[in-house]
Amino acid sequence: MILTPTRHADPRMAEIADKVERGERLTLEDGVYLYQSDDILTLGQLANLVNMRKNGNKVYFIENMSLYFTNVCEAHCAFCSFRRDADAEGAYTLSGEEMIAYVDQHIHPEVREFHIVGGHNPNVPFQYYVDSLKALKERYPQVTLKAYTAAEIDFFTRISGLSIKEVLTTLVDAGLESLTGGGAEILSDEYRKKMRVDKAGVDRYLEVHRTAHQLGIKTHTTMLYGSIESHEDRIRHLIKVRELQDETNGFLVFIPLSMQPKSPKAGIKRRNSAYEDLKTIAISRLMLDNIQHIKAYFINIGTQLTQMALTFGASDAHGTIVKERISHAAGALTPEGLTRDELIWLIQGAGRIPVERDTFYNEIKVYEPKSNKK
Repeated sequence: MILTPTRHADPRMAEIADKVERGERLTLEDGVYLYQSDDILTLGQLANLVNMRKNGNKVYFIENMSLYFTNVCEAHCAFCSFRRDADAEGAYTLSGEEMIAYVDQHIHPEVREFHIVGGHNPNVPFQYYVDSLKALKERYPQVTLKAYTAAEIDFFTRISGLSIKEVLTTLVDAGLESLTGGGAEILSDEYRKKMRVDKAGVDRYLEVHRTAHQLGIKTHTTMLYGSIESHEDRIRHLIKVRELQDETNGFLVFIPLSMQPKSPKAGIKRRNSAYEDLKTIAISRLMLDNIQHIKAYFINIGTQLTQMALTFGASDAHGTIVKERISHAAGALTPEGLTRDELIWLIQGAGRIPVERDTFYNEIKVYEPKSNKK
């Protein structure tokens, strides 16, 4: 069923709604206008229309674990509270054996994916990162390794002297099956300079994903929003992602990441509003017409807003995670992870059908609603 915009929508919103209903691609100007509009109900309605066309009532989740081999990092991004200098209190670099001991303590048989990211640690060679994957794959061959950001891949090229393609093929041989989406932040050179994002630049981030896609590696991608960037910066970011997807069709999902304040005690004025979070998810769904899924990341926006996001264009509720560290180091107030039953409850509570998936969105189990018939 096609839902038309509310009767009181202004002519510009009505024009955009007509484009969405006809399946036409939105422009930079359209996206910026949607951010400027206060008609969030029409925005959500349109995003829900697009999502229902793509995914119906299904919302996906995965049994996964987040792993972090090291928090030592040469970069000093202004928004990051996870990183440490090598000699700082709390710095760590785990061996493969130490990580396996941690995983053995927390894993259960249904875990299907390890989500692996960490610092750019210049004190260990590239082989350390290769061996880390090998150790995990040898111990847990049934678990998919979704490992490293494009920024980490770029870092590996610098410490190894290898090309992007050579780094990726070496990691694939060690067990890599997909790349995480982190490191994108805002795809703007001016933003990256102001926020001291002293890691892979815009072109380099996109080139890593392009190369991965050319090698047959499906990847994820993100946008970290809510600091100094403008609404136009965000839309330009989405368009860059959309253009690469037109070229390669290698992105599985887009994940808007709501910026977290550095202090857990930060007040409400230091956080993105729920209004801004829902807008960003909906606009992402409308702009990224060639990406199948938009993720509502409960770690950053909370479980209840995640439920709302499922009617604002999101079709993925992420996963169990077990113990998230990066956003929580920056002040996230949300749970560090959820159980499968909690994720199912969350999705069903939004009137949607939970679907357990693997890394590549193959359906493992569909949790159909129970019949009320006696």
